[in-house]
Amino acid sequence: MSDVHVAAVAGSLRDDSYTRLACRRALAAAEGYQDVETDLLDLRAFDLPVFDADARKAGDAAALCQRLRAADAVVLGSPVYHGSYSSALKNALDYCGFDEFEETTVGLLCVAGGAFPTTTLDHLRSVARALNAWVLPHQVAVPRADGAFQDRQLDDEDVAERVDTLGRRLVEYANIEPDVRTAAAARNAGAGD
Repeated sequence: MSDVHVAAVAGSLRDDSYTRLACRRALAAAEGYQDVETDLLDLRAFDLPVFDADARKAGDAAALCQRLRAADAVVLGSPVYHGSYSSALKNALDYCGFDEFEETTVGLLCVAGGAFPTTTLDHLRSVARALNAWVLPHQVAVPRADGAFQDRQLDDEDVAERVDTLGRRLVEYANIEPDVRTAAAARNAGAGD
């Protein structure tokens, strides 16, 4: 694996965001490989007005899109808000499109205060697929975040390993060809049945 660029979008605006900490950990795991460059896109650093389709280049939208286009793989990280992902992440993704995500490997990560964060991952998967991204089967949900982190580090070993695995998988599958035809598909096997 050489020259792989992995980005993470931290979809929380909180200063002490567990989502940002988990995204950083995933990127650190990705950096365990040689020739991997990482980029944390902290949405607090971007001026992104509420998306207006008539003003697609508003604020820092062009800079956000440029950094995402440069990535071979992207983590979409979000806190769980009312069973879904954050409005900050939704707004950022509204500025993006196929140019940023088509055939890009995407990993999903969410962090919840409660125990049932999976709907957020389902929603993010739907958005990524709508943009023709290739979404990793491995995804991470961090439930009960207050107890999972100690001193700004993941203290839950099982969750920490899942986050590390996500970072590694992003590198391993960064340049996957999502639509490779198998020999059976090329022959249209079974068509005569």
